[in-house]
Amino acid sequence: MMNEYKSLSVQYLTGTVQISKPVAPNLVAFDSPALEVMTDLRQIQAAVIAPSTTMEVANTYMMQRGVRTLLVMNDDNSLAGIITATDILSEKPMRFIQERGVKHSEILVMDMMTPLDKLEAIPLEEVSHARVGNIVASLRESGRLHALVIDENTIGLPRICGIFSWTQIEKQLGTVIPPNNVAKSFAEIESTLIAS
Repeated sequence: MMNEYKSLSVQYLTGTVQISKPVAPNLVAFDSPALEVMTDLRQIQAAVIAPSTTMEVANTYMMQRGVRTLLVMNDDNSLAGIITATDILSEKPMRFIQERGVKHSEILVMDMMTPLDKLEAIPLEEVSHARVGNIVASLRESGRLHALVIDENTIGLPRICGIFSWTQIEKQLGTVIPPNNVAKSFAEIESTLIAS
């Protein structure tokens, strides 16, 4: 079986050799298509974790993957919830330690995650017509830093197909979006961007 493949030619390395760098994320504007800032889980493997994993392991995993969100998956591969770096780094774990009298190392993902029944998702259909500005407005309104996108699989079951992340959007806009208490409307955001 293997003998039908021939080996590839090689070249010896000499002189100055550089290493490819990933292309910087596409810069976008508020009126760019929203899909340009969506992490598309149909193309990129989602970072997932089990509910029974400790929060410390989840935090380490986030740092290794360079992500700020993990989808929490049950054994049957269904979504249990979502845990973010904010959940782990906020005062939430300290409150939990005080309330339950557990050690920091004993806190589990399921203790800190936002459970499925508290999650909302934007239909992919909506997203496909939306602009980056609509996503920022939606995140602001929900007071969250992440939004899930949902569509249906081939047999009509709902599935998460994308994630929007505030930090990713800021990266691609090339600017810091003022938090909610600074600017309320888009007009105000636009004017703060123009002013700067």
